[in-house]
Amino acid sequence: MSNQRITIYDIAKELGISASYISKALNGKPGVSKQVRELVLQTAAKMNYKNNIYAANLRHGHSRTIGVIIPHINQSFFSDAIAGIELACSENNHNLIICQSHDLSELEARAIESLIRYNVDCILISVSAETESPALLEQIISHNIRLIQFDRVIESVDSYKVLNDNREISYNAAVCLIKEKFSKIAFIGGPPAVNVFRDRKEGYLKAMKDFSLNVPPNFIVEGRLGKEKACETAIQLLSLSDPPDAFFTVSDHQALGVAMALKKLNIDKNKVGLFGFANESFGELLSPSLSSVDQKSTAMGYEAAMLYFSEMLNGKELVKASKTKIIESELVIRESSKRMHQA
Repeated sequence: MSNQRITIYDIAKELGISASYISKALNGKPGVSKQVRELVLQTAAKMNYKNNIYAANLRHGHSRTIGVIIPHINQSFFSDAIAGIELACSENNHNLIICQSHDLSELEARAIESLIRYNVDCILISVSAETESPALLEQIISHNIRLIQFDRVIESVDSYKVLNDNREISYNAAVCLIKEKFSKIAFIGGPPAVNVFRDRKEGYLKAMKDFSLNVPPNFIVEGRLGKEKACETAIQLLSLSDPPDAFFTVSDHQALGVAMALKKLNIDKNKVGLFGFANESFGELLSPSLSSVDQKSTAMGYEAAMLYFSEMLNGKELVKASKTKIIESELVIRESSKRMHQA
């Protein structure tokens, strides 16, 4: 038995009718008798024919498919964002293709090329940690594919953007540590070229300045994404003669790395303050439980996709002026940012 998909040409050959007439019958077009239409439908079912929706949509000028590119699908922030995007797609009868870059610009470029070849109508992207040039995103626009950036963005690219209030919420998180009488707060950040990590650093620095707290240069370490790198950094800082008494990190995975460092150095984890970012599911399982920032990622994904459905799909052209939508974050205060367990 052949493994090839059944096409309208196979049905046409079986019935001795032209392929164009078969297409009319399958799609309920006028000019086909009821008797012939029933015969065609019965034969199609018997031959296990499946309508090629992709090809049909292309004939109408669009694929009814959206592509999304994210750094890591196994992080709660991005998986929740995808859930929001999927909900918007489901409500608007669109398909979704999901790609991940693993924070590598080379893989991101491949994903963009693939989605362009699939002729998707829109690409939503949170750029990789390596991505600094606008060239890849401008390639999407040059192919007349709608572009929406969310969370991590290239600010110079003229597109719709959906962001968190990263500076403000980072300021508030640092203030939480300060008000608990932590005064030697180290910062472990991400690549400074990426907007979200730069903004979170600025929020932290403003809080330290506003409360007249000194920040030694070696207390700010950037480009250390992931728990392993954060663990290495925390071990170095905690081994200083005058170590930090708290850490502000730009991701919960980094915060987990700090917790690992405390364990390796046999330091009482209740005596070092810790604040994460993204409110990953493992945070409340740690001991002490991890204070973090809820970025409302499901809402972010939904709102990003709805920019396409509510504005672009309804005939509104994307003009040169960019549009930015802000999703307000929320502090999640748990035990790790408090001094309640200290003697």
